[in-house]
Amino acid sequence: MNKRKVTLAAAAAGVLTGAAGISLLAMPAGAGQPPSLPDIAPEKLVEQVLTSKPGAFGGTVEVDNKLGLPAIGEIPQLADGKHSARIWTDGNGKLRLALPNGQSEQTIVDDGSTTWSWNSQNNEVTKSEHKADKEVKPENEQKAIDPATAAKEIVNQTKEFSDISVDGTARVANRAAYELVLTPKASEKTLIREVRIAVDSELKMPLRVAVLTNGTAEPAGTVGFSQINVGPQDSKLFEFTPPANAKVTTPEAKEQKQRHEPELGLEQALNGKDPQIFGTGWDSVVGAKIPAEAMTHVPAEAQGLVDRFTKKVSGSWGSGKLFTTKVATILIADDGRVVAGAVPEQVLFDTIGQVK
Repeated sequence: MNKRKVTLAAAAAGVLTGAAGISLLAMPAGAGQPPSLPDIAPEKLVEQVLTSKPGAFGGTVEVDNKLGLPAIGEIPQLADGKHSARIWTDGNGKLRLALPNGQSEQTIVDDGSTTWSWNSQNNEVTKSEHKADKEVKPENEQKAIDPATAAKEIVNQTKEFSDISVDGTARVANRAAYELVLTPKASEKTLIREVRIAVDSELKMPLRVAVLTNGTAEPAGTVGFSQINVGPQDSKLFEFTPPANAKVTTPEAKEQKQRHEPELGLEQALNGKDPQIFGTGWDSVVGAKIPAEAMTHVPAEAQGLVDRFTKKVSGSWGSGKLFTTKVATILIADDGRVVAGAVPEQVLFDTIGQVK
């Protein structure tokens, strides 16, 4: 299935993880005897998560999802099940990500001046030069597999709306860590029961994030290191030369081409730079308006995916389709309005009328 045909599902998954503020958060508890560590105040751990600046390291990250999402070729780490990826950083902005996808792999390299993204399946490379006023970073991909990046975003967005505590210790990737727990305040209308973040006692960086939802005993999703090697990494990891016969393009060229593909308007609307945000904290909702042209040019295969994983709903706001997972809900109205969040469906029904 090519990218044009999975636009609806990919865009829905993208806005779902963004609206929930949790990216790909999921993973089982660490094995082994919990380490003995000095007591630490929750506020101190929160400060460490928000201010941590990990140095050079390389590691394997494991993702275990039970979100209820279908398999999407472009972003396999979102699908239910266990996935793994590799990440390396020099601690000064250079980065390499390796994201396996069946027999192929997506490789992302940020060498400090250029971000390269190579898909081995079609041998296509996207080259993004960093601009002087705004560096181009593979934020979405890194957030999807890096516990430290994911944890920092979650804590920053929800700390004011959470009861925060330290619930013992854990051992993650053979390293001693504290278990920081963020529990939504009683006034928050959310599907999330708590988020658990394992914070390395020595490095002060998050090693694992797990999200638990109401009514479940095990995490709906987890991302965490299964192995980590702290210290300088091989400098060649942060170099990239396009493979022979690879097709090299730029984000601008891709955008120009996509202007003539109306169905991609959905993805662009849901992942726009200035989405409409309603509310705050755990029960905030993101909204968007899909262009009418995109709504009338959805490929049959993509429409089939939507019909398969949604149910028809209606109310005073109109009618549409509802897509639900354990951690978030998406409502797509027939007139193109879309709202999503880590909230029950009634919150979306009450909010969609505000979308412009």
